[in-house]
Amino acid sequence: MQAAPDSLAHLDFAKAGGLLPAVIQDVHTRQVLMVGFMNEAALAKTLAEGVVTFYSRTKQRLWTKGETSGHFLRVHQVIPDCDQDTLLIKAEPLGPVCHTGADTCFDETNQGREYFLGYLQQVIRQRKGQAPETSYTAKLLGRGINKVAQKVGEEAVELVIEAKDDNRELFKNEAADLLFHYLLLLEAKAVPLDEVIAVLQARHK
Repeated sequence: MQAAPDSLAHLDFAKAGGLLPAVIQDVHTRQVLMVGFMNEAALAKTLAEGVVTFYSRTKQRLWTKGETSGHFLRVHQVIPDCDQDTLLIKAEPLGPVCHTGADTCFDETNQGREYFLGYLQQVIRQRKGQAPETSYTAKLLGRGINKVAQKVGEEAVELVIEAKDDNRELFKNEAADLLFHYLLLLEAKAVPLDEVIAVLQARHK
């Protein structure tokens, strides 16, 4: 979980009678999942345990999302708004969020996975400086740009070879390998994926 306690030091719980609205957003897809309320105890429990806990106005008690269904919301980041009276919580849902069985409480699907690439880029960046013996990512990046570029080429060839066959699962795995190593190459060149997307957008115009 990436929470910044200093940024939460001046929250205004008094404005709304001791409760703050908490907007829950999928950390990977950026889809809004639900809205709940937190008092100071609920926020403290959320930060301590790493799963979202609300204050239930109906039950008049703390309520951890998923305590019955097992569909917890694993917290990645807690961000206050500019007025310090609302929270944005980026979380990973461990199953459908709504009690109806829907992905979100707004009856929207939450299947977009493209934003996971941004999350994966963050993971690659974090592992870049780790010990090579504990991280494949750190080991390959540590070998230099030529080795990373060579690996991308090898994965591209393997994908082309697999494309000539009819095994869908093997093709998807080779495609995933190429995409992962492409992200490694971008990291080695210090080029964010967003900048590459911006080039595509400019061409589209």
